[in-house]
Amino acid sequence: MKLYHKEVGNFRGYEPEMDSNADPANKGDFHEGFEITWEELVPKENDEKRANDSAMAGANVWPSEPAEFREACLNYYHAALGVGKTLLPLFALALNLPETYFDDKTKNSAAAMRFLHYPPQTGPEDDGIVGVGAHSDFECFTILWQEPHIQALQLLNSENRWVEAPAIPGTLVVNIGDQLARWTNDVFRSTVHRAINRTGVHRHSIPLFFGTDYHVQVEPMSSCISPERPPKYEPVVAGDYVHQRLQDVYHRNTTFS
Repeated sequence: MKLYHKEVGNFRGYEPEMDSNADPANKGDFHEGFEITWEELVPKENDEKRANDSAMAGANVWPSEPAEFREACLNYYHAALGVGKTLLPLFALALNLPETYFDDKTKNSAAAMRFLHYPPQTGPEDDGIVGVGAHSDFECFTILWQEPHIQALQLLNSENRWVEAPAIPGTLVVNIGDQLARWTNDVFRSTVHRAINRTGVHRHSIPLFFGTDYHVQVEPMSSCISPERPPKYEPVVAGDYVHQRLQDVYHRNTTFS
């Protein structure tokens, strides 16, 4: 399969059902998906925005049919990316930082987007197979479109209980991810979540994972450290961190047995 992401490399392309396993306590993730990253609508041979991708370097791959697929995907990708760039100054202001604080760390749009299909789950509830297992996302935050009125997304709240995140028409869900948690020393905490589709119908969703540029070092900000809140995280290079987390998800053993 020429679009299969493990043959393409660096997680771009098609992911079949049960090809990932976000939660090692489970047997695998019962969904299929297609992943893309930054690409201009009119492609550039040497795109300067990808010059520092290091561990996450690689080009998108596209099916030949339908003819409008690439354009439709990229139009939505760039619109969602614009939402992310609008949100960043709000996070900065919430941290009592200049609203431009993150600008030099997010110049090159290190964002991935996945188009996901969750078939209805019909097996026993304790079979160890869910749409996607409990996990936190790896980047700064995730901008998620959910197919309206089809309930599957669940969030783990501060009382360690799973609560539903309703799929409301005309809305997006924003989940905090690990990069922002590491940067803010858990002032903003990443959201543990999962998806279980027992609605009896097929579900689709589109998450855009908005992150810092892949060459940026992520470590707790001085303004988020104090004697009462010592640093919780070691410094990491953003691209290396995302690459390792993806390796864990896609190369963990998955099986129906």
